[in-house]
Amino acid sequence: METNKRKLLLVDDDPSLLETLGDFLTFEGYEVLCATSGEEALVKMRPFQPDLIILDMGMPGMGGTGFMDRITNPDGRTLYPVLILTARASMAEYFADKQVAGFIAKPCDPADLLMEVGRILFMSASEGAHATTSQVKRRLVVAEGDPVLRETLRTEFLRAGFEVEAVATGPEALEACVTLKPDALVMRLELEGMSADEVIGMLKRLPHSRGTQAVVYGFDLPEAQLEHVVNLDIPQNCMLKDLTVNTIIDRTMAVTGA
Repeated sequence: METNKRKLLLVDDDPSLLETLGDFLTFEGYEVLCATSGEEALVKMRPFQPDLIILDMGMPGMGGTGFMDRITNPDGRTLYPVLILTARASMAEYFADKQVAGFIAKPCDPADLLMEVGRILFMSASEGAHATTSQVKRRLVVAEGDPVLRETLRTEFLRAGFEVEAVATGPEALEACVTLKPDALVMRLELEGMSADEVIGMLKRLPHSRGTQAVVYGFDLPEAQLEHVVNLDIPQNCMLKDLTVNTIIDRTMAVTGA
């Protein structure tokens, strides 16, 4: 039985390091998945559900900082524990408001890395022991007019551990939020019947739904109307430009603390 293996997501743009550390950690009994960039790590992260992410900061593209920004909740906690492969002194200011599980200098001794991985996993297991017994699934209302995208979002949110009610129109989104009292509404800006600013404005006027979190996407689409953007009363980081599924899900997880 291999089901008890702890999962490590190793993120580095150095293929030789990925192979060396990946083989070493696999030999030590871990299930290891490798990614060569922050972008690739975001795609692989959610379906893999790692117990720990080992992250290099100096990569091209979004790099380690962009990846960290995407997986960090507003309170500074990360979606998964993260061990940073870099010298902390060089980025102390960046990490000041982020709750990182650990730091180890690069290049690192595999034995030191193994010890730090074991320490973090032990601490994470201890901290999570009480939470897992009472954990409740987060509930979402997803409002999307395109049936293919709606089903994709529904499936991916279910896979991420949410309860999901998927609807197609603005009025249906409003009704579902009032009835179900979800933790968050995830909605395209422009939908049939009511736009996102109208739905969220109505929810804020109702006593039992005014606290509903919202993530709205589709600001860069041709259909987006400026007045609806201006009237939308949600934080800037909850306004997403396009229809990228990973971005929508990652931002929703951060907003809901899932």
